Amino acid sequence: MAIGALQLPVLFFYTTLVFSALTTSWSSSEDSAPPRYSQQHQLLQIQSSFSPTPLFEQILSHLGFQELAMAIPSLADLPSFATWNGPSTVFAPSDAAIRSCTSCSVARLLSEHVIPGLFSFSYLQSLAFGTKVETMNSGHCLSVTSAINHATNRSKIFINGIEITHPDIFNNGLVVVHGLHGFVSTLSPFSCTIDKMTPHAFSVHHMIASSPSPLMHLMLRDGMLRLRTSGFGILALALKIKYGDLVGLNNATIFAIDDASIFGGSHSYVRNVRFHIVPNHYMTISGLEKLAVGTALPTLDQGHHLVVTSAGVIPALRINYVRIKVPEVMRNPKIVVHALFLPFPRLHSASISGLVNGQTEVDQVASVNHKINLG
Repeated sequence: MAIGALQLPVLFFYTTLVFSALTTSWSSSEDSAPPRYSQQHQLLQIQSSFSPTPLFEQILSHLGFQELAMAIPSLADLPSFATWNGPSTVFAPSDAAIRSCTSCSVARLLSEHVIPGLFSFSYLQSLAFGTKVETMNSGHCLSVTSAINHATNRSKIFINGIEITHPDIFNNGLVVVHGLHGFVSTLSPFSCTIDKMTPHAFSVHHMIASSPSPLMHLMLRDGMLRLRTSGFGILALALKIKYGDLVGLNNATIFAIDDASIFGGSHSYVRNVRFHIVPNHYMTISGLEKLAVGTALPTLDQGHHLVVTSAGVIPALRINYVRIKVPEVMRNPKIVVHALFLPFPRLHSASISGLVNGQTEVDQVASVNHKINLG
């Protein structure tokens, strides 16, 4: 919905609150001495006398974020919402994005998409890469990263890897709303404890001195940060340990198991991470869904391949007989990560010879396929 349709009711509501506060203040002091404080100080007192939270439901509803608007009343019991009476910023996923997550608690999702303070798009652009900001779900932080849009030569801003595609769609001095292209996955309780990445850590001199591929170095650091704050902390640690093997790659596709699943029994993933990394191939889900049965994918575990055992779109697609749980849980210009239900089993060459014989191996460099023999 156009912002113009929202301006009248919201601004009228906001103006009524301010006018009420002003008239109450003036009427109570009619018989007393003139106020000693400046007009600016009085306005600050007025703004701090009520919370912007009651405005959320009306604002979000008029902007078209109905799922978030309906979740506002459920936040009343959260201590952070009950005690915070200052301005706030909302990173708003669309209704379609929220509905696509059937297991999401909209109330929790909302609490982790709201941060205290006014964070306009220009202010977000000024923050250091990897700056963490705590959400209204106390102890859970969002990470702010950026990239240059070469078409416009302007900075794109990402919140835990999700791009702000509609910046500053609302800003009345108490509430700022940015539209997201998707939603932020449930935040880890450790999301605020990761060392902050500063501009110094990403200086050009530092990247060139420490890495043969400055962009891959940057994308690895970006990927590790985003994975650690979205439930893939063990994978992020593994990438840090195997940094030397990864930084020289052109790009990579990584198949991941989330922390909860690893702790729940998928321990084999920890010692087989290399078997879940496809080097020098950047395969989005659309690319994977086009692969034929028997297509072999090289891995960092030299001499061992993954094989497409069932072709088609999700959920039909299977690699080493394992389905993809969530495609593209993390994606940047060099790395794409897909979450799995289970770690890949190692298949004996005899058991897949019928699939691979005469089939093809992905060839990212020449963009053509060639036969391989795993026997």
